Amino acid sequence: MPFTIDSARNIFSSNTLTADAVPALTARFNQLSAEDQLAWIWFAYLEMGKTVTVAAPGAANMQFAEPTLDAIKAMDFQAQSQVMCDLANHTDTEICRTYATWSPNIKLGFWYRLGEWMEQGIVAPIPEGYKLSANANAVLTTLQGLDSGQQITVLRNTVVDMGFDTGKMGNFQRVSEPVAPPTEIAKRTEVTIEGVTNSTVLNYMNLLNANDFDELIKLFTEDGALQPPFKKPIVGKDSVFKFFKEECPNLKLAPERGVEEPAEDGYTQIKVTGKVQTPWFGAGVGMNMSWRFLINSENKIFFVAIDLLASPQELLKLAR
Repeated sequence: MPFTIDSARNIFSSNTLTADAVPALTARFNQLSAEDQLAWIWFAYLEMGKTVTVAAPGAANMQFAEPTLDAIKAMDFQAQSQVMCDLANHTDTEICRTYATWSPNIKLGFWYRLGEWMEQGIVAPIPEGYKLSANANAVLTTLQGLDSGQQITVLRNTVVDMGFDTGKMGNFQRVSEPVAPPTEIAKRTEVTIEGVTNSTVLNYMNLLNANDFDELIKLFTEDGALQPPFKKPIVGKDSVFKFFKEECPNLKLAPERGVEEPAEDGYTQIKVTGKVQTPWFGAGVGMNMSWRFLINSENKIFFVAIDLLASPQELLKLAR
């Protein structure tokens, strides 16, 4: 076999400039104190609110978070502040363990609700006149210099990584929203990609847009893999299918152009660039993305890497 998962990761890598500022800024955020992290999130969301509309918690099924939210709502301000600091500090508490099991959408909904309550005076607000430390202010300034797609990725990362470390929890049940039924066939739309005619790649985009994960996973080989932005590859159909159900409902993929090239032993490597909209931010905000596919001789996906691009100009860079 000419390709392994490790070697497949290198296809088109030399001409794909990824948004490395995102993991770098996330790492800088994680080095802040818990108090600065919480204040930074608050100030960042206030800043983002000027240009980006955050969707209502209807983007997630919040029934799983309601008991925790109700418990926090019933606490006094000091206890509420302690819960939020515990989440930032990855403390071993019941709330932090519960939070860690939630899907990213539920976590985003949880913080959205807390933000609403802070504005309403129901949850302990950031003290009036609070000033970020020099380090936290530098991280916020860097965030303001990123494009909107990178900004929302950083903001998502800051809350998704909070809570107790699941690696220390042993066996646990991941809590996700119920998967909505796929879009009816008659209501589906089909993408077109300039320069790409491969049916598997086109079906990948169309099925993901339709939330039809049962059919989508059939496009992969048994040992196929998917590499999300800035993450290690997820290997095997079962694991990839779980990722689709937990992380990908209601995404809107808008691929624009691509290039197909033959590879060894009947494989085909394909790169596509375009935009992705998430259910959590307004329709006017798209993340500049690329997809790097390695398709086997049976037209099945052996590997696909999804990259957040460094700039809108990267959408046009497809020449080898």
